[in-house]
Amino acid sequence: MWKPRKDDEVVPSTPASTVTPKEVRAVETPKSVNEIRAEIAHIGKSVVVKGELSGSEDLYLDGEVEGSVELRGHNLTIGPHGRVRAHIRARDVVVHGKIDGNVTADRVELKKSAIQVGNIVTQRVIVEDGAYFKGSIDIQREEKAEAKPAAKPAAAAAATASVSSSLSSTSSTAASAAPAQPSLLEPKR
Repeated sequence: MWKPRKDDEVVPSTPASTVTPKEVRAVETPKSVNEIRAEIAHIGKSVVVKGELSGSEDLYLDGEVEGSVELRGHNLTIGPHGRVRAHIRARDVVVHGKIDGNVTADRVELKKSAIQVGNIVTQRVIVEDGAYFKGSIDIQREEKAEAKPAAKPAAAAAATASVSSSLSSTSSTAASAAPAQPSLLEPKR
């Protein structure tokens, strides 16, 4: 005669011992292509820049630049139509186009369509098969690793020796059971 509504339906109850609470996690919504593009500055393929180009955001460059590009702490991507005759400083540089100049960055990636004439100073470099490169590559160590070497090697060796001797005296029972291995704290001979 009439159909019951969903609110009127009776749901069988489950005993409290079989119900397990579910963990609730925050879900990050994926960004759309337009939102990603809004975070990166673009220089189109018809734009020509002469002089100094600097900024405080990531840059996608598909036009021409002559002079210098300064994006410390940010990424630079040179598109397939990009032509750069400049010295470049950036955190990461990805090259699809052409560079005639020196590049200084934490990471440099030359794609297969890239043409680079100039020197590269970097910590990490990737050169894909088919990329053209003429110049030199200077691999730099990370700044943290450069700051670590001690100015007083004799004091550091003495501290290392005292630490290793105290470690060896406390672990004499473990050393007798296992074959002797050199400690990482002992100086090399």
